[in-house]
Amino acid sequence: MLSSAPSSALIPTLTLLLSLPVLFFFLAPRFLPPRQISISLPDELDDLSLFHKAIAMDSANFSRRPTHLPAAKSHLSSSLRRPKIAFLFLTNSPLHFAPLWERFFSNVTLKHYNIYIHADPFVRIPPSDGVFKDKIIPSKRTQRSSPTLISAARRLLATAMLDDPANAYFALISQHCIPLHSFNYLYNFLFDLGRLSRDLEFPSYIEILDNEPTLWDRYNARGENVMTPEVQFDEFRVGSQFFVLTRKHALTVIKDRKLWRKFKLPCLNVDSCYPEEHYFPTLLSMQDPKGCSHYTLTRVNWTDSVNGHPHTYHPLEVSPELIYRLRKSNSSYSYMFARKFSPDCLNPLMEMADSVIFKD
Repeated sequence: MLSSAPSSALIPTLTLLLSLPVLFFFLAPRFLPPRQISISLPDELDDLSLFHKAIAMDSANFSRRPTHLPAAKSHLSSSLRRPKIAFLFLTNSPLHFAPLWERFFSNVTLKHYNIYIHADPFVRIPPSDGVFKDKIIPSKRTQRSSPTLISAARRLLATAMLDDPANAYFALISQHCIPLHSFNYLYNFLFDLGRLSRDLEFPSYIEILDNEPTLWDRYNARGENVMTPEVQFDEFRVGSQFFVLTRKHALTVIKDRKLWRKFKLPCLNVDSCYPEEHYFPTLLSMQDPKGCSHYTLTRVNWTDSVNGHPHTYHPLEVSPELIYRLRKSNSSYSYMFARKFSPDCLNPLMEMADSVIFKD
């Protein structure tokens, strides 16, 4: 009788100890950062094969370019056909704003644009209709703050280059992104005839920033000195992952091997790991800084950002005044796109699509 008391007292303790692994299994994902997805060798080889095909085709088309074609146009497209904009949608959810984009593309001939979608195959995305029908390219799994987003963007660029030599500008767009102007306004802005007549080079619109307070921590996110010698700290840049690149710079991106070997490495400090915000600005800043605008055409609001996410607009915030405000920049240009909008913003956006958004 007396000896059973200590044994009884041990039962709750043993039960608690045995339950700890179960509790950890269910609770750990809430407190620990998600494990970064690694890029497998088969996926890497698939991408390299795609890149080689796109590079070879672009070289073949460039060699056939007539010598009288203006130099300014030669790096936009190797074709004499009317240049196109390739819209590259990068998503891991349904395209909630597809109806708004449908309106954006309505009454626009296919001679002016192409659409490509990289959709995470691990997320169920219902089939699309209209202009988005059958536009999903062979896609791989993606994860925020990981090199998989770089791979997805490069995959989109290579696919679009290989698909149509007339693709001259490549606009990377998120599923939370909306247009701020009509298609014609965007097209006329990018393919400025005045620039062409003066034989001026067409720039890539990509944000390239230095001297940002978080750069040192992000540079060392993979460990000290890991980025050297390929990328010195004074060469490390940051910027929005959403860009509009010329064909010349799209080719630069898919040709790169040296910087990719560094940026695909896993981070040790996951809180400072945003490779998708550094790879493209760093690469193009090192390769052709004068050929880039150093600003993005996608407006984003970092006020009240949470966990590295920008401000998300909700229906009560959507108004004509918001659209007008989002268009304005600190320079002479206008923003063409904006993010981040919640899916339930679709109805108020559609209600003012023709009267505000697409009325330039």
